[in-house]
Amino acid sequence: MREVKAPSRRVFLKKSGLVAGSAATLLAAPWVRKAGAAETIVWKVQTSWPAGVGLETFQNWCGSIKEKTGGELEFQAFKAKDIVGDFELFDGVKNGVLEAMNSFSLYWAGKLPATAFLSSYTMGLRYPHEWDIFFYSKGGLQVARDIYGAQGLYYVNRIHHGANIIHSKTPIRSIDDFRDLKLRVPGGMIAETFAKAGAKTTLLPGGEVFSALEKGTIDAADYTGPAVNWALGFQQVTQYISMGPPGLMALHQPVDLMDFAVNMNVWNNLPDKLKQFVEDEIAVYSNIHFGAIQEADMEAWQKFLDAGIEINRLGQDDVQRFQEIAVPIWFEWANKDKDAARMFKLQLEMMENPTLGYVTPDMYQGLSVDL
Repeated sequence: MREVKAPSRRVFLKKSGLVAGSAATLLAAPWVRKAGAAETIVWKVQTSWPAGVGLETFQNWCGSIKEKTGGELEFQAFKAKDIVGDFELFDGVKNGVLEAMNSFSLYWAGKLPATAFLSSYTMGLRYPHEWDIFFYSKGGLQVARDIYGAQGLYYVNRIHHGANIIHSKTPIRSIDDFRDLKLRVPGGMIAETFAKAGAKTTLLPGGEVFSALEKGTIDAADYTGPAVNWALGFQQVTQYISMGPPGLMALHQPVDLMDFAVNMNVWNNLPDKLKQFVEDEIAVYSNIHFGAIQEADMEAWQKFLDAGIEINRLGQDDVQRFQEIAVPIWFEWANKDKDAARMFKLQLEMMENPTLGYVTPDMYQGLSVDL
């Protein structure tokens, strides 16, 4: 595996032969393509976004890559299910049907338990900066690359987007309202937590949530934030939204991370200059993506209110009750394999550290991580 280094636009520009005498020059300088350079390297890249601001941002970003690299690299953007099914993305990249993917890391928890710890889980790390501490200060990025690398993929980096909310046909105002509710969730620890709370959970890709709600196959669905969910039309088939208490948009998945991963052979054949570009560019894209999602989400709330949707928030009592359910499930999943244990141990150390203070030893008495 390649050594993990912090993204550096300056290093990339230096390696590319660009001269930046001032900030203005740095911003204006184009990628310098050498005479006689090989023809454009083209990657088919499929996202899990089916519609909305997430898809639009992804498509616009992919469309910028060829110009940014002076024609050396091009990303052809495909939305959810364009080439392979959403839950077939991992294998599609692994087997070379696609060169790369931009998906939700949690989707692969069924085949790679450690990926359940690459995105937020009930009552775990709760804010974007905490995940960045994990990736860049606790070694989480290298662990992720090791896990994907063993499967023939290169995990370039995480991509921030936001919290998930729950749309439902009946009001959810406390943990008790999940009992017997037919609920779509992304799987993994989140599904098990809601099942312990009494819900009847099912796993569906995002593109199938609307039709399942419309047909009554499910009563409620966890899916991304308000902007994308509005674009998908959830307000047409549900009357209620449920969120976490003030200051925490969701208890079950407050930081729903995506990632960018590349077929390992494709990655290894990429010139070093372009590898550095892609690593730097994913860091840039994460910021663009996160900002676009947050802006659109804040604007979307009024649309739901104007449409007569009732918005409810769970209370602090629900936080405590979810915590009691979630902690044993954390350890169960951590002990599914050594990679999961390695990853969770880093996160548990963070949650116990006074910097966060979410967990104390008495909360998991009798439970341990098998490294």
